[in-house]
Amino acid sequence: MSDYLVIVESPAKAKTIERYLGKKYKVKASMGHVRDLPKSQMGVYKEDNFEPKYITIRGKGPVLKELKTAAKKAKKIYLAADPDREGEAIAWHLAHSLNVDITSDCRVVFNEITKDAITESFKHPRPINMNLVDAQQARRILDRLVGYNISPLLWKKVKKGLSAGRVQSVAVRLIIDREKEIKDFIPEEYWSINAEFLLGTEMFEASFYGIGKEKVELHSEDDVNNVLAQLKGNKFTVDSVTKKERRRNPAVPFTTSSLQQEAARKLNFRAKKTMMLAQQLYEGIDLGKEGTVGLITYMRTDSTRISEVAQKEANEYIQNKFGEAYLQTEKRKEKKQSNAQDAHEAVRPTSTLREPSSLKEFLSRDQLRLYKLIWERFLASQMAQAVMDTMSVDLKNGEVKFRATGSKVKFPGFMKVYVEGTDDQTEESEKMLPNLQENDKVLKKDIEPKQHFTQPPPRYTEARLVKTLEELGIGRPSTYAPTLDTIQKRGYVSLDNKRFVPTELGEIIHVLILEFFPEVLNVDFTAIMEQNLDNVEDGKVNWVNIISDFYQGFEKSLEKAELEMQHVEIKDEPAGEDCELCQNPMVFKMGRYGKFMACSNFPDCRNTKPIVKDIGVKCPSCKEGNVIERKSKKKRIFYGCDQYPGCEFISWDKPLPRNCPKCDSVLVEKKLKKGVQVQCIQCDYKEEQQK
Repeated sequence: MSDYLVIVESPAKAKTIERYLGKKYKVKASMGHVRDLPKSQMGVYKEDNFEPKYITIRGKGPVLKELKTAAKKAKKIYLAADPDREGEAIAWHLAHSLNVDITSDCRVVFNEITKDAITESFKHPRPINMNLVDAQQARRILDRLVGYNISPLLWKKVKKGLSAGRVQSVAVRLIIDREKEIKDFIPEEYWSINAEFLLGTEMFEASFYGIGKEKVELHSEDDVNNVLAQLKGNKFTVDSVTKKERRRNPAVPFTTSSLQQEAARKLNFRAKKTMMLAQQLYEGIDLGKEGTVGLITYMRTDSTRISEVAQKEANEYIQNKFGEAYLQTEKRKEKKQSNAQDAHEAVRPTSTLREPSSLKEFLSRDQLRLYKLIWERFLASQMAQAVMDTMSVDLKNGEVKFRATGSKVKFPGFMKVYVEGTDDQTEESEKMLPNLQENDKVLKKDIEPKQHFTQPPPRYTEARLVKTLEELGIGRPSTYAPTLDTIQKRGYVSLDNKRFVPTELGEIIHVLILEFFPEVLNVDFTAIMEQNLDNVEDGKVNWVNIISDFYQGFEKSLEKAELEMQHVEIKDEPAGEDCELCQNPMVFKMGRYGKFMACSNFPDCRNTKPIVKDIGVKCPSCKEGNVIERKSKKKRIFYGCDQYPGCEFISWDKPLPRNCPKCDSVLVEKKLKKGVQVQCIQCDYKEEQQK
């Protein structure tokens, strides 16, 4: 019999913690929430101050029974769910189910699952924080009132299976608004003039800057011709040389949002995958002789704070590994976002000494890649600034001025370990200039005018959308990944080349909600509601008042929508071919994994077919079928024979309609990080990489 029972959410977390606590402690997992609002009904008593009706979640009976049995044998129960609103609510529900006094010291929280953090947290248990619980309840009830009132209305007026959520509707609005910006965008013409110059045998590039002392924009070919007409000969004089030293700060440690953004940029991870892997790293990984260890701190945070212990360990590591020059000389003050809760530390490794290379045999490929990203980002954040030598040179020919810029790394500092990615995938590169001096004569070797057109704003990637939601104060660290996942599962948006595009269904739902429930789609209103929930957490306002204030206006909108919302018929798009079973037309349908073809005579005929694209290549295996483009359940494109299952040829790389000149085998296009390379599947033949 154990003296103490500790309850956490997951078996992995339980295994890690039990190892640190010793024989007197028995650690069990609740597998998340044990109680929730019922799925089959509203579960909120509006007339009784929005009192929620909680029931045991279906399937959790055996888990709860096991926990109750263990609780009866224990002298004391500790509830050690995650250190956030959701974790506090899980602890509160467990306390209710196990008859634990919520005012007793039953709640234990920790930001990292390490021996020191666990043992220290159990020295300071506390009562359950009802402000945190109320903030979680308020969000849950608010979302239930919105979803369970608007969704049935959409079923009635549009079609079954639709849903409308508070945060997801705003995310869809952002995507639709961006699409409208793109469609309404009118490109504007502009030109540039780039030239190559020679100083002796050294060549460098410069671009047209202006006439005289004025910077001049080139809007047309006439503007370009006017500039070229003013050039006299090929000789230019160096008019001025400006040399500066520029210092660059490292990026701050990861928050939930910045982790999702950077994992998307550098690792090509979806937000959902990033959070799943981060959860595994946080809860604990079996490191062989060392046992199960939590490798990172809690991954749902909006703070960039770092503990003094972690800073000290990082500084010692940096000094030993890179030398004293790479240490920060002064502590940088980081700007705290106005809407940040700052409840936990940043996402960081639990120990800087645990290098990624030492964990290769214990982590999966993706776990290791994410851990390496977190480790490098944290370490770089504690290192010295990078120092860049920059040089700007103005060249003159009469009144025409060209400008050349260059830079080189004088001292790499944090860049020795890590450089933050960008959404457009461009990275700063060194561009050296010759040692130019004022009044030097240089020779223009080549000149190239180029026409350009301004581009519309880019569609949202997952990284950009998360960043925008955070900047607007919509949602919180725990909601970004589920929101993006939901709007795709519902078929309101799709991903095209990793960028969000609204579907016809998404636009229809958006128009209806915008007309009848404008407050739900109001970005400012949603951000204010998030702030109100933070105020509940801080004990500044009662959660019932927030729900009541919202529902008064929402109820009137509901009544109006019931009376005035028109029925919308969504017609199926013809697929352009007939069903081979009953000869009725095939139509496109939207399913869980995207579009597919189905017979229009459903339910009498249930024939369905995947949408395939013939790429014009004969199957290299059976020589009879054609290679077609398909999509896996995870929406990854692959190529296979249309005679499947008779022929089982498949390839992740796109086969080409020409054969290898060396061995006459199949050539494929292999996608690489920086472009595409044509190569043979049999021999070592490769063609030059294309961007």
